[in-house]
Amino acid sequence: MASHIVLSTGAKMPIVGLGTWKSPPGKVTEAVKVAIDLGYRHIDCAHVYQNENEVGLAIQEKLKEQVVKREDLFIVSKLWSTYHEKNLVKGACQKTLSDLKLDYLDLYLIHWPTCFKPGNEFFPLDAKGNVIPSSADFLDTWAAMEELVDEGLVKAIGISNFNHLQIERLLNKPGLKYKPVVNQIECHPYLTQEKLVQYCQSKGIVVTAYSPLGSPDRPWAKPEDPSLLEDPRIKAIAGKYNKTTAQVLIRFPMQRNLVVIPKSVTPERIAENFQVFDFELSAEDVTTLLSYNRNWRICALVSCASHKEYPFKEEF
Repeated sequence: MASHIVLSTGAKMPIVGLGTWKSPPGKVTEAVKVAIDLGYRHIDCAHVYQNENEVGLAIQEKLKEQVVKREDLFIVSKLWSTYHEKNLVKGACQKTLSDLKLDYLDLYLIHWPTCFKPGNEFFPLDAKGNVIPSSADFLDTWAAMEELVDEGLVKAIGISNFNHLQIERLLNKPGLKYKPVVNQIECHPYLTQEKLVQYCQSKGIVVTAYSPLGSPDRPWAKPEDPSLLEDPRIKAIAGKYNKTTAQVLIRFPMQRNLVVIPKSVTPERIAENFQVFDFELSAEDVTTLLSYNRNWRICALVSCASHKEYPFKEEF
């Protein structure tokens, strides 16, 4: 198993990255330092996670200690939905760069296809609790993203949480200069995304799988929700390989040619999550894991269900 996937730009994207969603600011600096020391070279960030400054401190320290060189790292961030207006995109990217203490990003994604009213609230809500959209169109947002590439602020651009019709619309944009290189989507055995993955791969778009472990620390978890890490069927597969359930859940997307970004702030687990290059799931076990699909979505962004660009009304 190669440790990288080559993007349509020719850049090499490390197949396993460290996720930082829900990583508390007080713990994420140490988590990123530990990860880099262990050999992680890909860190997945976002402005909306409100911890990029702390992630940046860790990167800065490891660069200073010469544990890594900047060109060895693959740093990803995302443009939040309140910055989709064409004139706000560059400032949002510059804020992320200044927080991360970097002069360029390897990859910058449009975090969601939904555009929200600009302002200080990440989720501007009306009296009924619905998110307030903006009139921005993600095609115009994309044109501003393309300018970031030309200005050298980002090496490549992509998308996240886009369905295939939204990707199609983007690929058919008149005057499209740069194709999205990545679509980052939720993907795990309960949401296998076979049609969307196949569509993206047919278009030369690499898929990154987020929440590969089922995001057990999500704030809205209910006791009756299914748990991937506790699923006895997946535990049994793990036992066969003398691996943990988490390691099987991380290896599974790798064998589908997906990039995967497990999140942890626990040093032992950060290490465990990276020990996935020394075994291979049988084709039969991959098929079995795919059969556990139940279209169960952790990140459904329900407050935006009435938004015209809400991505999950489509089958894929």
